[in-house]
Amino acid sequence: MSFNIGLSGLYAANKALNVTGNNIANVATTGFKSSRAEFGDQYSQSIRGTSGGKTQVGSGVKTMAVSQMFNPGNINGTGQALDMAIDGNGFFAMNDNGSRIYTRAGAFYSDKDGYIVNASGANLQGYGVDANGKVVGGVLTDLKIDTSNLAPNSTSRITEAVNLNSSAIPPTVATFDPTNVNSYNFTFNTDIYDSQGNAHQLNQYFVKNAGTNSWTMYTTVDGRNPTNPASPAALVNTLPFTTDGKLDTVAMAAGPVVGGLEINADKTFKLTGWIPAEKNAAGTWVANGAAARAGGVTLDMLAATQYNAASATTAKSQDGYATGELAGLTVDQSGNLFANFTNGQDKVIGQVAIANFANLQGLTPVGGTAWKESYASGVPVIGEPDTGTLGRIAGSSLEDSNVDLTGELVNLIKAQSNYQANAKTISTESTIMQTIIQMT
Repeated sequence: MSFNIGLSGLYAANKALNVTGNNIANVATTGFKSSRAEFGDQYSQSIRGTSGGKTQVGSGVKTMAVSQMFNPGNINGTGQALDMAIDGNGFFAMNDNGSRIYTRAGAFYSDKDGYIVNASGANLQGYGVDANGKVVGGVLTDLKIDTSNLAPNSTSRITEAVNLNSSAIPPTVATFDPTNVNSYNFTFNTDIYDSQGNAHQLNQYFVKNAGTNSWTMYTTVDGRNPTNPASPAALVNTLPFTTDGKLDTVAMAAGPVVGGLEINADKTFKLTGWIPAEKNAAGTWVANGAAARAGGVTLDMLAATQYNAASATTAKSQDGYATGELAGLTVDQSGNLFANFTNGQDKVIGQVAIANFANLQGLTPVGGTAWKESYASGVPVIGEPDTGTLGRIAGSSLEDSNVDLTGELVNLIKAQSNYQANAKTISTESTIMQTIIQMT
C-alpha cells in the first residue's frame, strides 16, 4: 500500500511542479492569470462502504483542481493608442472566426481593413455608432477604425462672453472705419466655416455710445458685408445694458433689423443671407461657390456685460470646422474610441464592451491568454465599461501578468522537496520489501 501512497505523492508533486513552471514561464505574458494546484487526501473504502474507524490509514493524495487566480496584475502605460487594460472586473470580448472568446490581454492592432484585432487575428468587439456619432448599445459588433477624412461642418452657432468697459470714452473719430483704430473702442475676430470647410473671419467692432448704457456693434465677414461681398459696409446693431451691467434683453426687440443682424426670440442674433466669398484673380470679392449653414448662423452674446474693467473676450466658441485627416486614436475610461483629426476635432467611432461571469473558475482556458464560457461559468454579462460591477478601461496601457515570481520560486523549492520526500517513501518501502524477501 505504501508504494501507491508514495506514487500518489510523486504525481501530486509533479503536478505542482508543472503548475509552478507554467506560472514562471508566463511571468511576462500580458494579461496572464496564474494558477495553483489544489490537493486532497484519499481514503480507501471497504466493499460495504464502511471505513476502518480510528485505525484507518489514508491512501495518499490526489489533485482536486488547478484553479486560476483572477486577481488583477499591474497596469503599465505603453504609449500605444490601441493598447488597453481593464482596471477592475471583466474581460474583452473577442470574435475568433465566429467563436466568442474572452481575454484580459489588451494588446490590439489595426488590420489591413481597419478592424481592431489581437496578435491571433481575433476581432475586438463592442458597440458601433450611428450616422450622428451616437453609440448604439446592445448589439455587439467587430470594432473598426474609419480612416476616411472628416467632412467639414459649416458654422451654425457662435457663443461669446465679452465685457465692454463701462468707463470707456466714446471714440474721437465719429464715423466708424474698420481701418481707423480711433473710430472704435474694442474689436476681436472669430473664425467661422462655410459648407466646404473654408475658414472666414467674423469681425466685430464695438463703439461706446455717449451718455447711454449702450454700445454699437459693427459686424463684417472677411472685412466685407456678409450679404454683399462687393460692399465693405458693416452690419450695425445696438447692445443695450442695464444699470447693473448686464445685457438688457428687454430693450431688444425680436425680429429683423434694417442693416443689422436679425434678433431671435431668445434675444440672440442671427446672421442670415451670408454669402461666403473670396478674392478672384482680379482682386475682386466674389462668391466662392460654398454655402452658409441653412437657417443662418446664430450669434449668442447673452453673456455680454458692461463692467468697469478692461474690454476683453472671456470665452468664445463656434461649432464649425474644416475637413480633417485621421491623426490618432484615444480611448476613455468608458471604452469610447475617439478618432482624432488634424482639424482638432474628435469623433466617437465605437465603444469597447466588457464581459463578466458569475463563476470565473468555470471558464475554459483555450490558450493565447483567452477563455471560453462553459456551463459552469454561466452566461456572460456584457455591458459598457465603468458601469455596475464592470471595470473601467485604461487607454494606452497593458495589464501585466499577476504571477508573483518570488512566491513561485518558493513553491518550486517546496514541490521539489515534496518530490524527493515521496521518492524516499518509495525507496524506504522497497528496502523493507527486500528485507522481508531475504527473511524467507
